Amino acid sequence: MEHRIGGSIREFFEREGEPAFRDLEETVIDELTQGERCVLSTGGGAVLRPLNRQHLHARTTTVYLHSAPEEVFRRLRHDQNRPLLQVADPLVRLKELYVARDPLYRETAHHIIETGRPSVASLVSTIMAELKLDAWEPPRA
Repeated sequence: MEHRIGGSIREFFEREGEPAFRDLEETVIDELTQGERCVLSTGGGAVLRPLNRQHLHARTTTVYLHSAPEEVFRRLRHDQNRPLLQVADPLVRLKELYVARDPLYRETAHHIIETGRPSVASLVSTIMAELKLDAWEPPRA
């Protein structure tokens, strides 16, 4: 997305607003889900648009990395690059986002993996084990 917009997402949000960002996000998701197999890591709000949910569910194998709002807050509390968290109480905002988005993530996902606090290697192993159940193969090098 940053390559496409020629700058940071935060700057784009400030300059163009969230609706313009979501329009671009929808276009990129549509394009990428029609191309070669790849790993696509969407932003948290990608599921807000019904067309994104439809494309992700129908054209991909979608993994929802589920985390409680408190865990997300622990990871992101010092992150200044997430426009929706630049508020007086980011934890309250994360809880609001969770209530609104969790059902949409679940609607879209083929697999739901609890993230907790495992190492990255452990989390990757869990994801790969889930995907092997679907006979998914990573893209060839």
